[in-house]
Amino acid sequence: MKKIAFLTSGGDSPGMNAAIRAIVKTCLHYNITPFGIYDGYQGMIEGRGKEMTYADVDNIIQYGGTILGTARSADFKTAEGRKRAYEFLNQNQVDGLIVVGGDGTFTGATILSQENNIPIIGLPGTIDNDIYGTEYTIGFDTALNTVIDAVDKIRDTASSHHRIFFVEVMGRDAGFIALHTALASGADSVLIPETITDIPKLVEEIKSHNKGRRSTIIIVAEGDDEGNALDILTKVKPHLDGYDLRHSVLGHIQRGGSPSALDRKIATRMGSYAVELLIQNKTGLTVGVRGEQLTTCQISEAIKEHGAPDLAYLKLIELLRTK
Repeated sequence: MKKIAFLTSGGDSPGMNAAIRAIVKTCLHYNITPFGIYDGYQGMIEGRGKEMTYADVDNIIQYGGTILGTARSADFKTAEGRKRAYEFLNQNQVDGLIVVGGDGTFTGATILSQENNIPIIGLPGTIDNDIYGTEYTIGFDTALNTVIDAVDKIRDTASSHHRIFFVEVMGRDAGFIALHTALASGADSVLIPETITDIPKLVEEIKSHNKGRRSTIIIVAEGDDEGNALDILTKVKPHLDGYDLRHSVLGHIQRGGSPSALDRKIATRMGSYAVELLIQNKTGLTVGVRGEQLTTCQISEAIKEHGAPDLAYLKLIELLRTK
């Protein structure tokens, strides 16, 4: 390995900069040229990248987002687009590629590798935490803490006005953020894509645990089968006459902010390990973490399988619910 390229793709997540920093500094330690590609696969197609130095990554570990930028690329889904992307890598004499992102990012890297025989390593970067083969993805912990902080503040105003709040969090296909938020914030109910929402049952639960209480908080994953927070509120409202119902959509604040200590740590370890794997002539792997141990799995397996939250949390939330 003389030159390793790397990019961030798909949705941004806090900790991506920590991974970039680790990749660059590990490459330089081993006398390998680190080559950053701007704006994901689209930037690769358009020929935008540069050789990076220590100065490029000093003082970035604490910032959210990604200094390389990210984008979704329809062009990369075409054979012609991927051909142009590989020509850019070939022109710059790139020997290996590290991609930071989710399923779509891994799928694109796999196809590029199969078509052009370029070694690839994937790092799981998404706040959704739904990548198979890792306990935590880069950005999940920061997003979770951001959401919990917001829910704590919503509870303050909900308690002041005796309100029931439906708080919508990200999670189109996975309920990790919603489930972990509900447990850590002491929410009364949580609705996630992995379970079927029973509206009549939810109405009865609200009536039951709202008696004599100043507030009720229901966390709603945006991909719940009965709809988003506003949809759920609209469906229960006719059955809750006299209750003050509100909803709040947290949106993209969940993706921003300074990464937590955990995200900085795992992103740094994963980024450095990815470089070492390429040096060892390993390819087609994603890096994960289990407890304190770094792990790997086949990138094809990470794409095929889907990370799922521990539904035992639902029973614990129900057990702790105020009657």
